[in-house]
Amino acid sequence: MGPNGAGKTNLLEALHVGTQGFSPRTRTDAHLIRFGAERGRIALKGARGGSQVESEIVLGVNEAKRATLNGARLSAAEQLRSELATLVFTPDRLAVVKGGPAVRRAYFDRALGRLYPARAVVPTEYAAAIAQRNASLRRVSFGASSRDALAPWTQRVAELGAALVVSRVETVAEVGPRFSERAGELGLAAEVRYEGEAPTAEALEARLDQDLDRGTTGLGPHLDDIELTSGGRELRRFGSQGEQRLAVLALILAEAELLTERGPAPPLLLLDDVLSELDERRRRILAERVGSAGQSFITSTVASALPVDPAQLVEVTPGSAR
Repeated sequence: MGPNGAGKTNLLEALHVGTQGFSPRTRTDAHLIRFGAERGRIALKGARGGSQVESEIVLGVNEAKRATLNGARLSAAEQLRSELATLVFTPDRLAVVKGGPAVRRAYFDRALGRLYPARAVVPTEYAAAIAQRNASLRRVSFGASSRDALAPWTQRVAELGAALVVSRVETVAEVGPRFSERAGELGLAAEVRYEGEAPTAEALEARLDQDLDRGTTGLGPHLDDIELTSGGRELRRFGSQGEQRLAVLALILAEAELLTERGPAPPLLLLDDVLSELDERRRRILAERVGSAGQSFITSTVASALPVDPAQLVEVTPGSAR
């Protein structure tokens, strides 16, 4: 707890960086370093499934980010995501509901990676294949390459696109029922729906002239949307901010349940300013849900906002937390 501007969000951001390797608020690492400083460091110690875990992130203004897990250097800080599960709610997370399709695709593709770790690379590999095919389309348009050079990338996009659609369908099938249940508890009748169709090489070839004109691939799951609805209406367009907030919370709680059941340990929940727009009943429901899960950090300006006694109360003042 602490007054506005004391640094509560910074504390949660540090926990996210230390467990996931990146900030939920910015992709510019230099923004994570204290003003006037050249370097920054985040070191965490904890337990996961009965085993001790230590992570460290070192940031520099003019150097690459470095990360270690249990003393072993990682080739990329984002590798922490495959070892430590963390789910975060911040006010700007409402973009998952109120933003465009790309935000929802990214959210569910990250959920895909957490629920099916062996398939975590599928969205990245598909995006890389699309980028390569688009580059090849432009080369053909400029006369720098032949149409034959497109064939391998068309096949690759078709194969990875099919794998991505199947994985998204399965992810939504897993998350969807839990999402509806948690949303219902919070007073929102909501559903999540995905109707993506896998692109085939034949379908991609059939629209090749259009793709050449535009220089981009106009068919595939990179253009799909994952709909969040309530009463048959899109929450993106017709939901109030309160309903959109409840939907994001329900998504996080649903995934947390699934990850807890699958093990080896519950995810870390970081909930920033989550209580301010919830009434007493919804606050109590949320407290019961997170209380039965793993470790959760909830920020608030006053301790009384949480309807139960916290296991630990951290008071945040500018520059310190105790």
